[in-house]
Amino acid sequence: MSRTALAARPRRRLRALGAAATLAALLTACGSGSDPQQEESGAGAADGTGINTSPQQDRIRGKKDAEAAGLVPAKIRERGTLRIGGSADAAPPLGFYATDDKTRIGVETDLAVLVADTLGLKPQFEEVSWENLFVGLDSGKFDAVFSNVTVTEERKEKYDFATYRLDDIAFEAKKGSGWKVKGPADVAGKKIAVSSGTNQEKILVDWSEQNEKAGRKPVDIAYFQKDTDYYLALQSGRIDGYLGPSPAVSYHVASAGQTEIVGSLSGGGADIQGKIAATTKKDSGLVDAYAAALDKVIADGTYAEVLKRWNLSGEAVEKSEINPPGLPKP
Repeated sequence: MSRTALAARPRRRLRALGAAATLAALLTACGSGSDPQQEESGAGAADGTGINTSPQQDRIRGKKDAEAAGLVPAKIRERGTLRIGGSADAAPPLGFYATDDKTRIGVETDLAVLVADTLGLKPQFEEVSWENLFVGLDSGKFDAVFSNVTVTEERKEKYDFATYRLDDIAFEAKKGSGWKVKGPADVAGKKIAVSSGTNQEKILVDWSEQNEKAGRKPVDIAYFQKDTDYYLALQSGRIDGYLGPSPAVSYHVASAGQTEIVGSLSGGGADIQGKIAATTKKDSGLVDAYAAALDKVIADGTYAEVLKRWNLSGEAVEKSEINPPGLPKP
């Protein structure tokens, strides 16, 4: 994944689909995730992206940094674990299931492991519905959420953020469409699918309203229940395009080979560069530790290695920012 990015209903389920049979299995799988420290090293790619989607991830691991670890509240240091929430939705390469249909993999998991390692804590993952990620933060069930959460001004009223990736979105169309999207006029009269409750939905709605004010046709916005439905509709010509998070769109384009990216922009729209962040309950005392750990792994190069293995180097940040300007309130 409300069209107004409300704090109580943050960015919902950012989803994408790999077209290969293996990826189809991934997208229909469910489970509670795995302890990354129990995974064996190894390699294997399941599709045309060249990305290892086997349960043997050979993850890039971090080393404990005493300074960053010292910022962790004492009760969590004593517990020795970092409880991390992630969305149960399958959204390669952000978070999805490996070829065994039970091991959780993806860039979000890798970065969360790297941060936990740097803080000297054992990561404990749980995948839940998008809404329950924030319920978990509110109740204290989760210490952090690493799940493609965009910083918004409304969310900052309830949560603290330490940024770790740029937030970009992209339009996907059938290969050879000859269509390019640079602004609202390029989507006038087009039928475009988008996930409900997401920032990209808000942008599409705004663009449609701008078109109507300019005397152009509005956007015909389509919603589907499953990710497979978006891509079946795209291939059959029932929709002109799909607007989703850039990493997921890029992954699907590479794995399926039947579609192409026809336009991209910041997840914040034209006014601000959207940013993805580690999310914690406001005043939990953890955001400084997350930012320090992220700055450490950025400096030592392990952060860049993680992004590279998921083909997301273009979304790297130079440093982690605590509660930077976010997407404006509606």
